[in-house]
Amino acid sequence: MSFLPTFFNKSVQLQRYKLLTRLTTYSGSVYALAISNDGNLLACGGTEGIKIWDIKSRKELTSSSHHHESRGTVSCAIWSTTRKTAAETLCYGTGLGYIIFLRHSLTNKTFQEICARRLGSGFEITCLSWHSTSSEGNLWIAVGTRDKIVQVLTLNASSQLQSVFAVRLENTVPKSVAFADNRDVYVFGLYDGNFMKLKDEDGSVVQEMSCKSVIGHAAVHSKQGVFVVDNAADGFTLYRLDGDGEPVRMFATAVPSMSLPKQVAFGEEGKVVVGGSDNGLVYVFDRKTGQILETLHHADTDSGLVQTISVSVKIGWKECD
Repeated sequence: MSFLPTFFNKSVQLQRYKLLTRLTTYSGSVYALAISNDGNLLACGGTEGIKIWDIKSRKELTSSSHHHESRGTVSCAIWSTTRKTAAETLCYGTGLGYIIFLRHSLTNKTFQEICARRLGSGFEITCLSWHSTSSEGNLWIAVGTRDKIVQVLTLNASSQLQSVFAVRLENTVPKSVAFADNRDVYVFGLYDGNFMKLKDEDGSVVQEMSCKSVIGHAAVHSKQGVFVVDNAADGFTLYRLDGDGEPVRMFATAVPSMSLPKQVAFGEEGKVVVGGSDNGLVYVFDRKTGQILETLHHADTDSGLVQTISVSVKIGWKECD
């Protein structure tokens, strides 16, 4: 599975989005894409480790992290910032259970590894999310691992990683995690389709319901009070965060030829839902109506996989097969 990310920008023409550029400089398989919060940087992770690009110049930036042979394939990645510093911090997880932090130097535009740790027994890190505290400038990181553990860690101003809580879920392998506004943690189960909310203090379960399908990926929009999941079947399904498990709306794609997880995300401040496919397309749906607004061609063939996407308010989104 080769790397071919495609950039799309919001357009003022008849088409909602227009093709900006394609990158073909990552030859390995890709499992993680993330656009920085300021919309200027793209991180790509997979079998060749982590690579970072300046989006405007299309140039790869220098990173001090080159240990993918010993730490494992990059499985997920997020960008984070604190209110005390404007520097972007990249956090990514690997298939051998390592969590690594790289910080952007604003002076020479390089990335330095500031923290790396292998969590628990070294199971694959399946998902990451972040939350910034306003008073101390600490980063809160929620982590899900293949052995059914969800934990919350803090990275302080001295780049020290500390544990807040770690809980083992009874039946749920976490596929996606997200912070609520009050720092509670939403968890989405891969195989059982469970959605649960964990208390920020100790990880105790305060809410739980079933989405009635496996979950290939999930995204939360707290302001709208909803979340959307890839149902790994016929498209994407919208639910309410405080609901009873009944779907609000379906976003139907073409009938898939295989059941594979595909990333899904909210765009345009929650107005649209964006998701991948196994037919070379990125689907853009109207969140309120469920109608397809546009299909973006990424792969050259109808059988191309579009499993990984990243959405930015400032740039648009990228996807790779």
